Amino acid sequence: MDILGKLNSLVEKYRDIEARLQDPNLETAQMIALSKEHSGLQEIVDAAMDYTKKLADLESAKASLADPDLKSLAQEEIASLNHELPQLQEKLKIMLIPRDPADDKNVILEIRSGTGGEEAALFAGDLLRMYERYATHKGFRFELMELSETGIGGVKEAVALISGHQVFARMKFESGVHRVQRVPQTEASGRIHTSAATVAVLPEAEEIDVVIDEKDLRIDTFRAGGAGGQHVNKTESAIRITHMPSGIVVECQEERSQIRNKEKAFKRLRAHLYEMQRRKAEEERSSSRQAQVGSGDRSERIRTYNFPQSRVSDHRVNLTLYKLDEMMAGLALDEFVDALTVSDQLEKLAALE
Repeated sequence: MDILGKLNSLVEKYRDIEARLQDPNLETAQMIALSKEHSGLQEIVDAAMDYTKKLADLESAKASLADPDLKSLAQEEIASLNHELPQLQEKLKIMLIPRDPADDKNVILEIRSGTGGEEAALFAGDLLRMYERYATHKGFRFELMELSETGIGGVKEAVALISGHQVFARMKFESGVHRVQRVPQTEASGRIHTSAATVAVLPEAEEIDVVIDEKDLRIDTFRAGGAGGQHVNKTESAIRITHMPSGIVVECQEERSQIRNKEKAFKRLRAHLYEMQRRKAEEERSSSRQAQVGSGDRSERIRTYNFPQSRVSDHRVNLTLYKLDEMMAGLALDEFVDALTVSDQLEKLAALE
């Protein structure tokens, strides 16, 4: 990788943006967009300036070796710089990896029970609570959008909106099949059962991210089911939206207001369509997408939660932690997220090089 060439290009771009921001005729929208881009480049430009200065200092110290009076000091400086420069270079390589434009977005989290009947539904409920606790731990806002429960406290399907700083960057590797191994509450003989739940993590899309043609939609209203008071039987407040070109169907019946349900349903639809666009772009950029960590392929088992052994294993990075209680409390999840983030960065770095 031509690090210096890439860094010089970014510094030139940064300075060009600075010059454009001085234009008094700049429109507000352009000003906001350029300011955001300028701010996004600030960290890497600062690191680039530090790197080029240290390279210049190294050349200067090498030139000082010829002076007997400066040789000792020069040798010390050279040793120090030879230690610092490779570390800074690795840091810069990571910073040069193209950022996922969705990293700053909020998340629509969808959890569904999978194979395993009632036990799978109970596990889906456990995952929902785990992510809610994780959101609280990280200072994110957790808002339940849709919840379909079973008779004994399990969850058939749950949808939540998680908002905060870089939520998608922290949550995007959670998409996939989560497997649980434990003795179900309904099991009298004490046998360990294996069940599963599916998690989908979708970046929340703004209206400008996805263009939806009203002609492509079929919108149905129906009466909400389950608990909810007298309005359940009297008003058709629940909304079902079908996007006919893609076949995506979303529903919302959590709110009493049909308008609010429609807003939430559209939010979910935009997220699904935006994710389709992102995946298509990823497939076009990389023929080896299946092998990439964090591809979000929900057909693959990504993690196993073994209750008898208090063990959680992530099969993508071969990381096992004996911290099941902390995991379900939302406290140990960051250890997996950090490992997956590093693995993803190394994959992308290898692709760049």
